[in-house]
Amino acid sequence: MAKVGKNILSIKDLAIGYDSKIVAEHINFELENGMLCGVVGINGIGKSTLLRTLGGFQPKLSGDILLNEKPLEKYTSSNLSKELSVVLTEQPASKNLTVQELIALGRQPYTNWLGTLTKEDKQQIEASLDAFLLKDLRHRKCHELSDGQLQRVLVSRAMAQDTSLILLDEPTTHLDLYHKVQILKMLQELAHNKQKTILFTTHEIELAIQLCDRILILDGKDNPFGDPCQLIEQKHFDRLFPSEMVQFDAKTGSFKVSK
Repeated sequence: MAKVGKNILSIKDLAIGYDSKIVAEHINFELENGMLCGVVGINGIGKSTLLRTLGGFQPKLSGDILLNEKPLEKYTSSNLSKELSVVLTEQPASKNLTVQELIALGRQPYTNWLGTLTKEDKQQIEASLDAFLLKDLRHRKCHELSDGQLQRVLVSRAMAQDTSLILLDEPTTHLDLYHKVQILKMLQELAHNKQKTILFTTHEIELAIQLCDRILILDGKDNPFGDPCQLIEQKHFDRLFPSEMVQFDAKTGSFKVSK
């Protein structure tokens, strides 16, 4: 794993939800730079709500969210876009753009009011195209891409934004196994090689166990967080699903259907 340092994201006794309805609470974790962290849990447990709250799309109900040691609510929209990038599950409205044009949108927080790209902006775009194997597709329209290709473009746009924290909601949805692994390996390399802190929600628990530095398990109770191996040893994955239906195999780090 890459070197780690200061805390990029610190979450203390966070409660999330809508209006006065709590979806999840007692969420506590910290992420340093260079870490890849997966958020796992059953449907409806609050994974996407957590991501939207951390991204500033909806208010927290209580607790603290510190981004680079500063409360999230203290950021202006302009300043937040230089510290935090988000890739949600919704398809972009700008799919008529080319791959290069969509990635270039990641530089918007840094360009002047005319949107003029500097030499540094262009270098960031080229680096992002290269990192996610998109140079041969740079002039293709985004609506012509496969799901896997488009997902690489959206993550590449987040990389081009050059923020310390990247949030992704279900980045491997609708992808086959090869492309799921490809995306997660690329995220791992982006975290470790570029010292980015990456937090993503996923149903791919077995892949997350193998590739992530940390995992947050939203279980509706304690919401354990830690190194995947430690979470296995502490039997937190065993309690993720009803044991009469699905059992966790600690030796292989995988789930199997109970017969």
